[in-house]
Amino acid sequence: MADSPSPNARCRANLAAVTLPSVLLHDHLDGGLRPATILDIADTTGYRDLPADEPEALGAWFDQSESGSLERYLESFQHTIGVMQDAGSLERVAHEAAEDLAADGVVYAEIRFCPWLHTAEGLAPRTVVEAVASGLANSGTGLEWALIIDALRHEDHSMEMAEIAVASRHLGVVAFDLAGPEAGNPPRRHLAACRHIRESGLRLTIHAGEAAGDNGPAYIAEAMDVCGAERIGHGVELIRDCVVEEGEIVKVGPVAARIRDRQIALEMCPASNLATGAMQAHEHPIGALHRAGFNVTISTDNRLMSSTSMPDEFDFVTEHHGFGVDDLARVTRRSLAAAFCSHETKVRLWEERIAPAYREAGADVETSW
Repeated sequence: MADSPSPNARCRANLAAVTLPSVLLHDHLDGGLRPATILDIADTTGYRDLPADEPEALGAWFDQSESGSLERYLESFQHTIGVMQDAGSLERVAHEAAEDLAADGVVYAEIRFCPWLHTAEGLAPRTVVEAVASGLANSGTGLEWALIIDALRHEDHSMEMAEIAVASRHLGVVAFDLAGPEAGNPPRRHLAACRHIRESGLRLTIHAGEAAGDNGPAYIAEAMDVCGAERIGHGVELIRDCVVEEGEIVKVGPVAARIRDRQIALEMCPASNLATGAMQAHEHPIGALHRAGFNVTISTDNRLMSSTSMPDEFDFVTEHHGFGVDDLARVTRRSLAAAFCSHETKVRLWEERIAPAYREAGADVETSW
């Protein structure tokens, strides 16, 4: 008599046929364009620097899955940013992002971008935010969303971007973030901007432990303890403050202990981390951190550059890290709990759209928030 398939194998087979609802906390607007849209906008605006002239080839060029470093990975953004320099293009990109995310089962998304990057041809930062908000608001997809304003940690505009974030609450801005090349650019350099955000009542998340090497745990600690970050973008290098034996965390250092004890949400983006960290699928720490009780969430980071989607990220943790439907439900609930939206929005999304779908897929979840 043949052996019955394992519960995890049955779970993977069942999940392959469904698109489970998800909550996306970490997605960069300039990292999620459609290749055909890039070509179309370039043709309309006269942008002549694209490395390919048809969608499939351009999409292949943008795929940075084997870039091997964050710095090389970020180089490809010059072209997406290059075609996002007028209000109409920004609105279109945001509108299509909402369409694509909704089609992937995302029910709530926090979209982040740096307005300063889109001012090369004279747009005011406030106009940039208005165009993005308009594109999302008019998508007609049912996607619920909020905006996070980025400042680039290697530039000196963080206070300006923080002020733009505060002035744009009415457009859906809920939080501020530090992004860009991490090595050599510790979070404390932008403490004044972070203080301004906290004093304003906006929320704070910071890229930390993404690509700082041995400084990863120290940068995570700075983001949390000095700057007051409520969530950590990526945090993959937190594993350097842990002792791992046979794939399981057996001891945590002081930074990891505080992250776990405080249940600071880690916005983990596996496909992006594999590309920038030159690691293999089984080496990603997401499974070990999840099993050890860390507040792991799953996001896409840059859907174009990482050639990914939320279903792809769910498939990754299912195939390579043993996640079942209960794990995916737990991660989704964690993501919603860590989201910077209102309590009322969380209750409605969980009870009306998320929990029923996971129960139908076989998850053991509470239907009430």
